[in-house]
Amino acid sequence: MNKTIIAVVVAVLVLASAYFLISRGRYQSTPSVSQPSSQQPIPQPPASESSAEPQQPSGQVAVAQTPTVEEKTIICTDSGYSPAVLKIKKGQTVIFKNQSSQSMWPAAAMHPTHRGYPTGGGCLGSTFDACRGIQPGRSWSFTFDIAGTWQYHNHLRAGDTGTIVVE
Repeated sequence: MNKTIIAVVVAVLVLASAYFLISRGRYQSTPSVSQPSSQQPIPQPPASESSAEPQQPSGQVAVAQTPTVEEKTIICTDSGYSPAVLKIKKGQTVIFKNQSSQSMWPAAAMHPTHRGYPTGGGCLGSTFDACRGIQPGRSWSFTFDIAGTWQYHNHLRAGDTGTIVVE
């Protein structure tokens, strides 16, 4: 009987402790108004700008105007990348299409660091990195936002290289 009482008391203490920790954590995770926020304020458009869509007169259909984004394509074949040198404008997207018999992995040169494009991140040092093998018949794209001459390679066949000139 003493063992049963002890087991019940221990169970009650465990449940009470769990309830206390859960309820305490819930209130602490909600920031109070007096605490400084680590988030940046959300910028608001100037008063002259409006985020609302313009109203169309009745009987007319609104047509969304999307900016034309020109894309360029580089083909990966069993012989390497084609074209070997591609000139584009800043902000254009390059599509790497795999038309070879094996996976490709486009990434900024130099192999193996991939730090040739100046934006850090990605999986191995640069955002200009597919971070995985792209299967035959598939593609991967990257938008070049920085002007310059950027070399790249196939991480799975480091001898396959190319250059993108961003003006």
